Amino acid sequence: MSEEQLPVSPRDESETSPEPGWLPIREVARRTGVNPVTLRAWERRYGLILPRRTPKGHRLYNDGHVARIHAVLAWLKRGVAVGQVRDLLDREPPSDAETAPDSPWQVLQAELLAATEALAGRRLDALFDQASSLYPAPLLCERLLQPLLDELERHERAGAGLEHSFFLSWLRSRLAARVQQHNRQSGGVPLLLVGLAGQPIEPGLWLCAWLATATGRPLEVLDGPVSLAELELALPRLAACGLLLHAAQPLTAAQLRQLERLARGNAFPLLLAGPGTAAQRETLARLPGLSLAENPPAALRLLQELHGKAPCAS
Repeated sequence: MSEEQLPVSPRDESETSPEPGWLPIREVARRTGVNPVTLRAWERRYGLILPRRTPKGHRLYNDGHVARIHAVLAWLKRGVAVGQVRDLLDREPPSDAETAPDSPWQVLQAELLAATEALAGRRLDALFDQASSLYPAPLLCERLLQPLLDELERHERAGAGLEHSFFLSWLRSRLAARVQQHNRQSGGVPLLLVGLAGQPIEPGLWLCAWLATATGRPLEVLDGPVSLAELELALPRLAACGLLLHAAQPLTAAQLRQLERLARGNAFPLLLAGPGTAAQRETLARLPGLSLAENPPAALRLLQELHGKAPCAS
């Protein structure tokens, strides 16, 4: 069992009454978007973040630790390998224009692509587990998985279709397992995620679901195709606290009418994500109560904002 798959250590569970000014690891993860597995890896392997410990062994962080985590993220987003960040933390954070010449992302992409071309599922497992223990999920999505998906879609040589299907199946299986593990540890009313593309496997939907685990809500995923008219009738039975729809292509005229009716008839947060939003953004922006995101990291940011305004009932 990999480090990422291990259950949460009881030594890291929140104490009943954390000391004033100190935060438990789960709260730090919520505020920074860096999951507890990665925070522990940064501490043990690289000494990047060194929290204090309570007599019971709980990790506690203060505002200085949180600021340091954001500084680490700033360097990682510029392409600096995690093993090189410690020597840079005392410098000014890099500007948006700066990128590291020895970025690890191209190497990671090449390794995942080679494993995909070899149809080597176990190798993909090992590479993904290693990367996800060191880098936050939104960064992995933006810099590793989405570029790899784009690359596989562009391939036209013999066998490329099989390799693409193999990677999609592997990705859905791994991300669904992460979501299932998250749901076992979460309580409350679920967030519902629904695919509208009608494709056998919609990677964007599962990337959104994987990132949405950071909200702490349980998740219910319907990877479709799902009729919006039938979904509207089923919502009372599904008892969701929010709805994320994923559109890989622009919506049809019928779907736009159904979406407008859905937006007007429900009070809970409603989000439409995916590249299908780009071509119809002006039309979609006029729908009441509908938030738009073109990619999974943007969808996560919106979900976290909506969660703060209308948290799900426990």
